[in-house]
Amino acid sequence: MSIMVPSTTPALITPGRQALDSALHQFDQAAGHLGLDDGLRTMLATPRRSLTVSVPVRREDGRLDVVQGFRVQHNVSRGPAKGGLRFHPTTDLDEVTALAMWMTWKCALVGIPYGGAKGGVAVDPAGLTTRELERLTRRYVSEIMPLIGPEKDIPAPDVGTDEQTMAWIMDTYSVSAGYSVPGVVTGKPTTLGGSLGRTGATSRGVQIAVLAALGRSPEGVTVAVQGFGKVGALAAQYLSDAGCKIVAVSDVTGAVHARGGLDVARLRAYATETGGVRGFHHADALDRDDLLELDVDVLVPAAMESAITEVNAPRVRARLIVEGANGPTTPEADEILAAAGTTVVPDILANAGGVIVSYLEWVQNMQAYSWGSGEVEVKLRDLMLGAFSDVRSLAAERGLTLRQAAHVIGVGRVAEAHQMRGLYP
Repeated sequence: MSIMVPSTTPALITPGRQALDSALHQFDQAAGHLGLDDGLRTMLATPRRSLTVSVPVRREDGRLDVVQGFRVQHNVSRGPAKGGLRFHPTTDLDEVTALAMWMTWKCALVGIPYGGAKGGVAVDPAGLTTRELERLTRRYVSEIMPLIGPEKDIPAPDVGTDEQTMAWIMDTYSVSAGYSVPGVVTGKPTTLGGSLGRTGATSRGVQIAVLAALGRSPEGVTVAVQGFGKVGALAAQYLSDAGCKIVAVSDVTGAVHARGGLDVARLRAYATETGGVRGFHHADALDRDDLLELDVDVLVPAAMESAITEVNAPRVRARLIVEGANGPTTPEADEILAAAGTTVVPDILANAGGVIVSYLEWVQNMQAYSWGSGEVEVKLRDLMLGAFSDVRSLAAERGLTLRQAAHVIGVGRVAEAHQMRGLYP
């Protein structure tokens, strides 16, 4: 039984709807390979809880704005719900649902005892003052308070949020509880119980995935990174440190290209100072869309969903794509890339470093104990490489793409948990 939603007029398909369609398509493929019955398919495809809230924000000039907020818990069969919180103007319930579903499979794939969740607020954080952002965050948390908690649902940073956002969430929740509850969020400052190694964990995971997929020395390997933000900038730095040649990067301001390789550290400093990569004097300007089509060894899409589509996929020349973003490749593009022999390391594997170290942070909080950065990195590497080995072995055994194999493993583990627990009542 297919669980794909009915087709919509193309002009009405939002980015969130496209992401959800992609997530459901990938799930449907995995369910088919696993031979799941119709009832179990429907249960696994349906979020456990979805909450939409109105979030009033008092602006500095006295105006009152109201924005929409969301929290979706897709599945909690294997443990508490876990997932980021994003502040972005295009965020909607469809997008948050897709991201929560991907998080469910991701946690199962890398073997950590979480289910998937996601949160979002439809707002542009760049248009708010720090005090307005704090008021927005605290009010949103008060609205979703019944759903979250260290044993129920643990938010983390995502697009448009950071460790300061997590500190506000922790404080709001703790004030309500009457005592400090550091385990209610991850990705918070280390002074509040955050884990060493959490800030660059997703980027470090991307680096591990790239090097594992290359299967050869990284020296001289050319890389283009779409999205020079929270994930992409550090991924570029880590890959450069490993010996790869970062030849192009892009962000919302533009793209830059240097055939001989970019000085990533200098570019990161420039982007921090000016607000973006555009105008970097030690590289040539490049159209952002052209970056995806450069003749490079590795392409790392690390921006938003649906960057590689059936329109530009035929022009992608990289032989290896490692997905730093969630859902950057549409199902139609996947088919084109597979037919061309392009290897795609899927998002639920490649960008799992963040949730892995979030789990390690949560464990430290629950035990009132902390590990050194070296121990955290060893645990991250072991879990990433173990999952990569599982995916590659299954793909070779069954003739699947890496994405198909990753979803078969993730969905299969969640399905097994459902079946072992049974249905109440």
